[in-house]
Amino acid sequence: MGIQLFVPTFHVNECLEEIKECLEKGWTGLGFKTVAIEEAWKSYTGLPHAHYLNSATAGLHLAVEILKEQNGWEDGDEIISTPLTFISTNHAAVYAKLKVVFADIDQYLCLSPDDIKNKISEKTRAVILVGLGGSTGQYEKIVEICRENRLKLIVDAAHMAGTRLHGNIPGVEADVVVYSFQAVKNLPTADSGMICFKEEKYDEIARKKAWLGINKDTFSRTADKGAYKWKYDVEYVGYKYNGNSIMAAIALVQLKYLDQEPIGCESSRHLYQIQVNNRDELLLALNESEIYPGVHYVDNTEYDMFKYAAGSCPRASKVSNRIISLPMHLRLNKKDVDLVANTVIKYAK
Repeated sequence: MGIQLFVPTFHVNECLEEIKECLEKGWTGLGFKTVAIEEAWKSYTGLPHAHYLNSATAGLHLAVEILKEQNGWEDGDEIISTPLTFISTNHAAVYAKLKVVFADIDQYLCLSPDDIKNKISEKTRAVILVGLGGSTGQYEKIVEICRENRLKLIVDAAHMAGTRLHGNIPGVEADVVVYSFQAVKNLPTADSGMICFKEEKYDEIARKKAWLGINKDTFSRTADKGAYKWKYDVEYVGYKYNGNSIMAAIALVQLKYLDQEPIGCESSRHLYQIQVNNRDELLLALNESEIYPGVHYVDNTEYDMFKYAAGSCPRASKVSNRIISLPMHLRLNKKDVDLVANTVIKYAK
């Protein structure tokens, strides 16, 4: 198979025991283990609320939609975001009929605080900060910009499970933080995510919207007493975004091992990225050596839907054409690392 970019490490026997409990109990959906992982995640992060979902993409959609509805934003209002991210980040704004205004990146490949200031207009309502590769970028400066300009702060923490800033999990200052537990993330399941709102009322709305707008989920109805425990109301046009107990069972095990790597870098180190002049040639040379890196990411302003912003973020555009993500996972040994490093040195210009 060669050296793959991502190969998750699962603690198989422990995961199977957790899943077995779901099967024996006969409860594999929302509730039971999803409640347990929400409590464990709040304990781990120190964030006040956490709702387990089927993906981080679902979380980003809910984050933007709920903030829009609850704060009176109008169609066409603006969210400042980064062009160097997976498309889910910026789809979230489009789902809610908001316009993405792209700010350029800084030396950490995250949003540039200076360019955020340049892009703020009377229609700006929020900033989405992406912690690319697990970096916090200039998080504290961006928090301050949002405070000064009364903007909501959404943290796309898809890569940030395990990241710390000054020893603490970042995000308590944000209005909402969204995590990914997708198949190859630092805390891998098959696919799932977590949305963590600062305000309780938003968390309550997210729980309903993630369960088709229904105001009482099946797990809570099961615990109710009386002839009317089946009865519920539908308060919103919602979505089927809830997480399930099978994925949550895996997440509960994987969380125990999230911080097993030696402390020394506060990033989660989800990506190990380098910049080179001859990326395409280097990718081919690495592939021929059975080394399979990736690219994170294509500058989103190159996509048809965002071409209106082409040229607005020159640094991101340049980096997007030079960046490579090298294999970075717990199954690599010293021989693998040496092979990757020596091959890159041999072929990079």
